[in-house]
Amino acid sequence: MKKLDRKLKVGILGGTGMVGQRFITLLENHPWFEVTTIAASSHSAGKTYEESMAGRWKLQTPMPEAVKKIVVQDVSDVENVAKDVDFVFSAVNMSKDEIRAIEEEYAKTETPVVSNNSAHRWTKDVPMVVPEINDDHYAVIPAQKKRLGTEKGFIAVKPNCSIQCYVPALYAWKEFEPTKVVVSTYQAISGAGKNFQDWPEMVGNIIPYIGGEEEKSEKEPLKIFGRVENGEIVNAEGPLITSQCIRVPVLEGHTATIFVDFAKKPTKEELIDRLVNFRGFPQEADLPSAPKQFIQYLTEDDRPQVTQDVYYENGFGVSFGRLREDTIFDWKLVGLAHNTVRGAAGGAVLSAEALVEKGYITYK
Repeated sequence: MKKLDRKLKVGILGGTGMVGQRFITLLENHPWFEVTTIAASSHSAGKTYEESMAGRWKLQTPMPEAVKKIVVQDVSDVENVAKDVDFVFSAVNMSKDEIRAIEEEYAKTETPVVSNNSAHRWTKDVPMVVPEINDDHYAVIPAQKKRLGTEKGFIAVKPNCSIQCYVPALYAWKEFEPTKVVVSTYQAISGAGKNFQDWPEMVGNIIPYIGGEEEKSEKEPLKIFGRVENGEIVNAEGPLITSQCIRVPVLEGHTATIFVDFAKKPTKEELIDRLVNFRGFPQEADLPSAPKQFIQYLTEDDRPQVTQDVYYENGFGVSFGRLREDTIFDWKLVGLAHNTVRGAAGGAVLSAEALVEKGYITYK
């Protein structure tokens, strides 16, 4: 783990939304990062963070004292927001075109942007990283800097929240060559930035549609499994993935049912072994937020469960269970990941730690 002389100064773009709130709670007492700037829409600008969040704090974790008196800035005032920070996390709520533009504006002020947004996930020179899986994709950053005309500024993104509850298993099993995958995700309402107070019609309800989610679930893993070539990320050709994504009355935690065919035929013991012994760059580098054991396998028939397992490794770990042979596919199992920790803000924090460790994020 890298030793820093002092904490890096961090800005949160979109700090008043649910993901922004999660960033702020995760960064409380962080050993490397200190939130010094919060930016949001012009509606919140000029107020203290505590004032701007009156009646809008959605998390069960209380608002950290250290941020309450920070005066919120207008996120569109890029030069002023960027001048006093070393890098920013982005969770802005805008159209995709607006997000693409403003994240590039921040990068061009020589401010690295670690984004939770989907706008740049398909930009070919922007790494979309699960740090345990494809940290080698950060190698595309020099090509992006050349395009942007920057020395320090760049954009890195994290993938969709729901793929965290099945892609880690597929990657841990890459030696057995997964060929076809059928996945259904059962997604918590916090993935839509809401709680039950905001969305009372979700109580006791299921909605069998989440806009854009199935395309992300099927395509994003192929970028993650891809390779860097000539300054761009080239998608992997497989596995072939088909998905259904369903909103369920759960506050936090995305669950997946996963069916997999393999080119090579592993045993159950081999599959479990690869899950529980999987380690990636965050574990090797002992990053501050890294789960000690990224993946756990639960042997009980009724696990993983949201109420018991969603905060495994403080929400940074992923849980699997119910691995068994299938009558049509080779194997099937159930996965669970915390959608706003591992799947959103926490995944971005871990990515920022990896970028610091690798020397891409430094003091201005």
